[in-house]
Amino acid sequence: MWTKAFSAEVAAVSAQKTRQSNNARAVFCPGRREAIAVLLSSAVMGATGAAFGQTLTKVRVGKAISSSFPFSGLELGQKTGIWKAAGLELEISTFRGDGQLQQALAAGSVDFGFGSGPGMGYAAKGVPAHAVAAIANKPANMALVVGKASHVTTIAGLKGKRIGVSTAGSLTDWLARNIAVSNKWKTTDIEILPMGDMRARLAAMRSGELTAVVTSVQEAYEIQDNGQGTVLATFADVVPHFHTHVVFARDALIKGNPDLVRRFLKGWFTTAAYMRDHRAEAVKNAADTMKLDPKVIDETYGIEISGMNFDGSFDPAALDVIRASLKDLGILDRAPPVSAMLVTGFAPVRVN
Repeated sequence: MWTKAFSAEVAAVSAQKTRQSNNARAVFCPGRREAIAVLLSSAVMGATGAAFGQTLTKVRVGKAISSSFPFSGLELGQKTGIWKAAGLELEISTFRGDGQLQQALAAGSVDFGFGSGPGMGYAAKGVPAHAVAAIANKPANMALVVGKASHVTTIAGLKGKRIGVSTAGSLTDWLARNIAVSNKWKTTDIEILPMGDMRARLAAMRSGELTAVVTSVQEAYEIQDNGQGTVLATFADVVPHFHTHVVFARDALIKGNPDLVRRFLKGWFTTAAYMRDHRAEAVKNAADTMKLDPKVIDETYGIEISGMNFDGSFDPAALDVIRASLKDLGILDRAPPVSAMLVTGFAPVRVN
């Protein structure tokens, strides 16, 4: 019953937006775009609150990075009215890697976090937040890019070189380390430098301080299209069983308000399905949110969708890989039990 009502509310918001959009085109001149945008925004917000007669619950959500196609769904859910249909108002913050996101979860400055699979290890170190659902599986959406002046053309050419990642203990960190592991090199055969957001890493690659960077497949292809580097490889085949991204919830919510966690996850996986079924809107939103060329987003859309998880289920084989990765990254001294990384009972999430 709740699921059908939820779907009906989302459909009502979408229909209301369409009617308002048609009215705007009939009344205003084509050149008055700003006025139309204001009208549509006000109409949708007003219609949503009035139609459903509910008080929206404000939740604070943190994204570990800005350069993630799945994470851009948070903003798409706002634009389509999906979050409002779930009775939620989102306050979205973006951080500079998993480390900063986990700090925010520990401080209580965000309620939910969208971060990496390896980030689940922080719970075993005392961060009061656990994974409750998987967002994306194998890392098809992550790529290795070498600088234009590096003259590196193969993975073997990276031996003895510097690779830039976002933060220590992050997904980019683990993937970079896996280059040495998969090639049976010593861990010291490549030097990994945490450098924050992609702008800092790109600048370091241009200057020659870095030979390569690990980043999203969209940013990787944009760098290549701009003539600043070359995409050397993606990580899908290297790590076939994995959870690239997961949803974290603070323990206080998991224990004290599990219904809110379920409502949030219902809203998210409704949004994920919308991204899968509405390519044009998903591409435009991701381009706006990630500040990338829509052409690049469209080119990589199929890769991204193929790696997304649409019900939040955890893969036991992927969890085993992540458990081992936590020791590899130095996050933990030993591989933790699964129960220390996540809380069961919230996934799978059914939206139809």
